[in-house]
Amino acid sequence: MKGIKKTFPGVVANDDINFDIKSREIHALLGENGAGKSTLMNILYGHYHPDKGEIFIRGEKAKIRSPKDAHRYGIGMVHQHLKLVPEHSVMENLLVGNPKSGKVLDVKKAKREVLDLCEKYGFDIDLDAKVRQLSAGEKQMVEIINALYRGAQILILDEPTATLTPEETDRLLKSLKTMTEEGNVVIPFITHRLPVVLRISDRITVLRKGKVVDTVKAGEVSEKDLAKMMVGREVLFRIERSEAKKGKKILEVKNLSALSDKGIRAIKNISFTLREGEILGVAGVTGNGQTELVETLAGLRKPVEGKIFYQGEEITKSSVRKRRKMGIEYIPTERVERGTVGEYNLVKNAALTYYLVEGYSKRGLLDFDKIRKKTEALKEEFDVIAPSVDVHADKLSGGNLQKSILARILGRNPKLLILHLPTHGLDVGAQEFVRKRILSARDDGTAVLLISESLDEVMQLSDKIAPIYEGEFVDILPGEEASREKVGSLMSGGE
Repeated sequence: MKGIKKTFPGVVANDDINFDIKSREIHALLGENGAGKSTLMNILYGHYHPDKGEIFIRGEKAKIRSPKDAHRYGIGMVHQHLKLVPEHSVMENLLVGNPKSGKVLDVKKAKREVLDLCEKYGFDIDLDAKVRQLSAGEKQMVEIINALYRGAQILILDEPTATLTPEETDRLLKSLKTMTEEGNVVIPFITHRLPVVLRISDRITVLRKGKVVDTVKAGEVSEKDLAKMMVGREVLFRIERSEAKKGKKILEVKNLSALSDKGIRAIKNISFTLREGEILGVAGVTGNGQTELVETLAGLRKPVEGKIFYQGEEITKSSVRKRRKMGIEYIPTERVERGTVGEYNLVKNAALTYYLVEGYSKRGLLDFDKIRKKTEALKEEFDVIAPSVDVHADKLSGGNLQKSILARILGRNPKLLILHLPTHGLDVGAQEFVRKRILSARDDGTAVLLISESLDEVMQLSDKIAPIYEGEFVDILPGEEASREKVGSLMSGGE
């Protein structure tokens, strides 16, 4: 890719970028959210057209005006926000729109080919399962299988490890190395996980504000070097936490149990309390009941046993609307699918939160002037990088989208904040910002339930830590007494 330039209204996303990838190579693209990484790869995949610049595939100039063109050049892309049909099976998703399907569909043959791919690269997926029944990591694997099944030789991966467990990450990285070492596939690799970058990449190109900062060999730089290149300053990898000033009891959960979408008991007899000015961190590997726990507490999933009390009042059967009016807010991990309405601008998305807040409506009608002013103020306070509050949410980078969600939720000063993977998929600078805001909310008296796959994040932010394994809280440890080894062992089923 030579001299690539791409602008959107008010934003230069790519500014004269040169990027290449060699045979048998994994080439990582690093940069802050909004640095232009995904835009560049979406140009290679044909989703966007560059304003200037050229693309060469195997030395020949390529005309890529659509994903269909990209497929003809052997280019596949797995997006950060997955594009599977939840109610279809894995196999049905793989066959939909696949040119291999042809006019007469030989399902048995197709299934054999997919199973061969899975075996070759170590993917363990039930092809007959509904996509909605899969974990986020399993869905990611389905997308990768889909691209390979379509014949991808240039496999673009956008945040491929963001939702994977450590074990799944290990398997994926091993598979990717196998693909490139065999010479079948080259991989442009977008990620924010610096340890993963250094472990898997041959070369690393760092972008900042749409420009290339440098291209370096993975073995010649450290995490701190890369972080500074990404954000232009030193980054705090560890944030200091002051002593908690705990207040009255906000949340009490007694013997809570709930089912997964598959009808299996996903959380089992969970009990805990949470006070004002306190963070309870739930540490565990994906798929151990975290999603079912937060959805049950937020009112999105009915429990089969147990009770939930909020400020002394039982809310076990209360609606989501009532819980929100009482001061309970939930930020889901699926920020695109569930945290925002992509085709709404930031003001309209804010209205979905502030219609419940006194003073933002008149005689039953929303006061959009007041909501706009509030949104503009929060945009500045939370450093949301966007041309204006009129930009559609789906045009924001992942980090800025998460900042905008956090801004509108914290802007109404919730009494209880439920966070599910709040820094998932964010660059190191955005992670630092979000973690500081979480601690700030806690210091202002908010009770915070933090669900995170990052043991470092849980250890840094939490006043008490609950390792979760197979749907149960194995223990609840005071933060100052919890060691990384102890928590890591408990969340893996050890003692």
